[in-house]
Amino acid sequence: MADYPLPKFHFQVEWGGTKIGFTEVSGLDVETEVIEYRHGASKEYSKTKQPGMTKYSNITLKRGTFQSDNEYYDWWKENVFFQEGNSTGSKYRRDITISMLNEEHEPVVVWKIKNAWALKVQSTDLKADGNEIAVETIELAHEGLTIQND
Repeated sequence: MADYPLPKFHFQVEWGGTKIGFTEVSGLDVETEVIEYRHGASKEYSKTKQPGMTKYSNITLKRGTFQSDNEYYDWWKENVFFQEGNSTGSKYRRDITISMLNEEHEPVVVWKIKNAWALKVQSTDLKADGNEIAVETIELAHEGLTIQND
């Protein structure tokens, strides 16, 4: 059997206990910030670089718009109204699992998202001469991302 790179079109998202189909997932980034330092007596005329804090990108999920389905907006609304009560909004955070699947529909790469919450919901754009599916978008902030590549 030859080794080939994995196709990126076969994936699933587990969200709040259910699996939801999405057309696109982006923002699965993790980055380490750089700390630069140089003390005054250094013989080198440059700074040293050390690893600093970890930074995670916001995750964007896109899917088709369905009649009578307000899950994106309802989740965003829970965060907003909970925060207006002078709380942290942590009650409405969710852990999310995103899995790239093989031909047998088994996970081969898994991204685990910790304490995600909805910060932005974007409804579809409308065009009278368009010939596309209506797509809605949700943007999530979170507190951690781990990658398992088995």
